[in-house]
Amino acid sequence: MGDDRELEPNRIELLRQLLAQNPSSTFVRYGLAMELVKSGDLNGAVDEFDAVLAGDSSYGAAYFHGGQTLEKLGRLDEARDYYRRGIANASDPHARSELQSALDILGE
Repeated sequence: MGDDRELEPNRIELLRQLLAQNPSSTFVRYGLAMELVKSGDLNGAVDEFDAVLAGDSSYGAAYFHGGQTLEKLGRLDEARDYYRRGIANASDPHARSELQSALDILGE
């Protein structure tokens, strides 16, 4: 007997199915980006973070985690840009503070 888990769609597949049903859902798209980070598909994750921000430019967590993902890829200038845009656009003061800290650590 095989493992039944092999037949179940994984989280990434499920999130992609949900996005196919509702492509404008920034919550689902953000979840997909985070799952892609976990799976090691960092470039795919950045694409999804970009899409989240195209739909909602005030989504502070997408700036933060997108910036961190870009750092992991060694794309430091792009990470700085993400953090700066997040500071300018995030509606949550706590998120702005986290983004400023990330930018300070990375350096100008």
